[in-house]
Amino acid sequence: MACLGVFVAYLPVTTVSVSLPAIQKALGASTSQLSWVSDAFVLPMAALILTTGVFGDVHGRKRVFQAGLAFCALGAAISLTAGSVQTLWIGQAVSGLGAAALLPTTLALISHAIPDHRERGKFIGLWATSLLVSLAVGPLIAGVLLEHVAWRWIYLLPIPVSLAVLAAAAFLLPDSRAPHGRRLDWPGQITAALAITAIVYGVIEGGADGFTQPAVLGALAIGVVSAGAFVAVERRSASPMIDLALFRSPAFTATTLVAMISFLGLIGFFFVLSLYFGMVQQLDTLQAALRLLMVTAAAIVAGMPVGRLMHRVSARVLITTGLVLTAGSLLSLTGIDAQTSFVSIAWRLVLLGLGMGAVLTPMTASAVSSVPYQLAGMAAAGNNAFRQVGAALGPAVLGALLTTRALNTLPAHLTDAGVSPATREHIVDTVREQGLGAVTGLDLGAGTGRALSALGDSFLDGLQLCLIVSAALTLLAAAACALLLRPARQMASPSPVASGAAGTTPPTAPAPTSSHDSAFDQRMDHTS
Repeated sequence: MACLGVFVAYLPVTTVSVSLPAIQKALGASTSQLSWVSDAFVLPMAALILTTGVFGDVHGRKRVFQAGLAFCALGAAISLTAGSVQTLWIGQAVSGLGAAALLPTTLALISHAIPDHRERGKFIGLWATSLLVSLAVGPLIAGVLLEHVAWRWIYLLPIPVSLAVLAAAAFLLPDSRAPHGRRLDWPGQITAALAITAIVYGVIEGGADGFTQPAVLGALAIGVVSAGAFVAVERRSASPMIDLALFRSPAFTATTLVAMISFLGLIGFFFVLSLYFGMVQQLDTLQAALRLLMVTAAAIVAGMPVGRLMHRVSARVLITTGLVLTAGSLLSLTGIDAQTSFVSIAWRLVLLGLGMGAVLTPMTASAVSSVPYQLAGMAAAGNNAFRQVGAALGPAVLGALLTTRALNTLPAHLTDAGVSPATREHIVDTVREQGLGAVTGLDLGAGTGRALSALGDSFLDGLQLCLIVSAALTLLAAAACALLLRPARQMASPSPVASGAAGTTPPTAPAPTSSHDSAFDQRMDHTS
């Protein structure tokens, strides 16, 4: 049930990513509106994942699990019938709410069913594999469907799957709750949601309209103030969403940073690469899906041996190596252009997948094992939350970089291509108002080919900037991992936790802790 739940939760991510060109053409959406198609899904995941975890602790994880499946089915139904990009945002947001409920409760189900931490690690590995499988099959489903039917039918599959798993859960799942009292932290929830939404909105609209616009500056200011308010609220809360004492652990800080940057790059990369395949290489959705499949398939292949190596090789070595490999593959992709062959791009994508696969499992395990066992559940939930923040910022940040850079270089490329001044001005105004994809719908007569070639060159300029920034952030995460991620002593002994949104189950007797853990506990108590 846990693996099926996380499969349903992540299915819309890449299914929608490879369908963005078709959605843009059908609904007339701009690049910033397309960014919101992705972000309308991941924003509720990022903002509500801790809250839904607490709901499961208080009201029962089975109920929250089933509610998540119901919201996923409802959101897919709304998206299936959407006639405008705004309605599609609503459907995506409802599905994102369902995914926010599924992610912490699926981990909680595993922790409740498998109390032994060593045995549990195998099933968490299966959970992570199911997540990657969902990312892998999404593009294939979209590619096959878009070959024969309209884009909206990509939302059909989640409906029967969600309802079938929901019905099966009624008979197969036992219910569980946290063994200690928790309650919702509404001030923390409100300030966190406001901060995430305002910052992502400011980044998306800033990339489209410029970062000097009053609305953009106001949104970013609200985001910064709300983030500060969240920190202040959490420091004083009797039942915080995430205890800030967790960040006293260098290892937890490192894995949180890695989680956020990894998914910012991965989800943002899928966003811009799908546009590259559609707009620059003029590939259909199925052809683009087969190329994106290489990333997730390679990640699955890499994740299997990495899960076994965790008991022999330190997480610091595994994660750092994976991040360096990922950065190298991103830099290698800066050499692609409109004529890059399938074989030439394939090895770069496989390299990227191998790097990501080496990061995911040890990153999650290290976040939990790097703190005292009393806080392991909250650490897992916090790691998931920051991962979704990165996923929300990915399309926003990279989409803004892509649009800004492409728009800045487009006039020069149009001039070099011999496009007349009047046509050049018309194209630039269209891109500024409606996005890069709008040019393909213009009737430019004999100059259409030259204009599209110039558009492709400017897009490649933006893509190269996105790849360089992503590689730099990945190397920063690798440096943080190498410096901060130390071997966790808790991994050597049974971890009796299960608290919080990840839902691990505490033991009948406390496990031994190291002197480092005791000092951490004292600091945590003082902070509380």
